[in-house]
Amino acid sequence: MNGGPAAGPRLRPRTWTWPPRMPLPDPADGPHTWLVRAPTTGVSPVRETPPSALSVLDAGERRRAAALRRPGARAAYVTAHAALRRLLGVYLGVPGARVPLIRLPCPGCGEPRGRPALAGPDGAWLHFSLSHTGPVAMLAVAGAPVGVDVERVPSARLAADAAAALHPADRAELAALPDEARPAAFARCWTRTEAMVKATGEGLSGPGLAAFRRGTAELPARVAGWRLLDVAAPPGHAAACALPVSRAEGTGADQERPSTRAR
Repeated sequence: MNGGPAAGPRLRPRTWTWPPRMPLPDPADGPHTWLVRAPTTGVSPVRETPPSALSVLDAGERRRAAALRRPGARAAYVTAHAALRRLLGVYLGVPGARVPLIRLPCPGCGEPRGRPALAGPDGAWLHFSLSHTGPVAMLAVAGAPVGVDVERVPSARLAADAAAALHPADRAELAALPDEARPAAFARCWTRTEAMVKATGEGLSGPGLAAFRRGTAELPARVAGWRLLDVAAPPGHAAACALPVSRAEGTGADQERPSTRAR
């Protein structure tokens, strides 16, 4: 199922700071990405769950953060989700705590467990995605449904086990590589895969996981109807971003946006 738009260059994410550097990029020209780093383990408990960041989260997010036993995991969750809310809040011209987040219906089951989105008309022009692994997170915004994923490069054994879920052509590419090159190649392919299923909202259990070849090489494979991009990630990590071309072209630029929003 290859063909269609060529894979593009690797995206260079902005570094997340609060407050963010202005002006923010227009989602219609996206995807745009931000690299977020959480405090690592070994710092003080106050910094591991910053009160100012916790105050941005809603009740459900605070419960999920509290359920994480490891302080480092709590710090990563709180930092990533607070950064997302604050970024969206700047675009919308509201405090991060007031950003109205919802879950869209799952394409498979119809239950509200699909892609996260903004409630109301703003969800038509501002789309987003969040991924985090350890203390590293990636945010993405675009004028069309978008998915972003960041992962640590796995061990050789884990890469071999998880590769069974990939497209047959991707599995064949991995098998042809030297042993030492397979984990990084798998990570490239897997983040491209996760980025695509996040953009559709179907999740890893959906039919799209093995339906398309994403490629394991330095550049993604061509996927009809998709813009698939690798994102520059910290050493030992891989990241990718995806959005459907048919909706990305011309989407967002013609949407009504109040002048108070970030441009």
